[in-house]
Amino acid sequence: MNKDYADLIPAAEDLLEKLKAKGLMVATAESCTGGLICGLLTEVAGSSAVVDRGFVTYSNEAKSDLLGVPVELIARHGAVSKEVAVAMAEGALARSRAQIAVSVTGIAGPGGGSEAKPVGTVHIALARTGHETLHLHCWFADKGRTSIRAETVSSAFMTILNAIE
Repeated sequence: MNKDYADLIPAAEDLLEKLKAKGLMVATAESCTGGLICGLLTEVAGSSAVVDRGFVTYSNEAKSDLLGVPVELIARHGAVSKEVAVAMAEGALARSRAQIAVSVTGIAGPGGGSEAKPVGTVHIALARTGHETLHLHCWFADKGRTSIRAETVSSAFMTILNAIE
């Protein structure tokens, strides 16, 4: 495992402990992180008590097929948008046994950015049973793909922690 990601394991352990103490299960819906959030959570022994499932929806088709994100929504707002992140989180929640679902969609680079959505643009959403869906729009410095993905994972962990505390 890349050292940049391995450094996130203590945060994963802390998050899992807090979710377990509250009796909550989590699902992930990941685009730009390609499964890293779920992968880091399941790196921790005993994570099956808290992690229900992870959806890796890197393509627009996967977002629609697996999470029910409307094709028109992606066409109107782009895959990297608040609207799509929210739909991804809500789709993951609806298609799992979890009470919390976090989604991430963004541009990790090195290419793919634009003036409106530069490399480092990331949208994170958190859907929770009985609560309004939360959204976080992040702009991470373009210090390379690994850095942007690691910062996205860290921010997703913090979003979940803030929602349950």
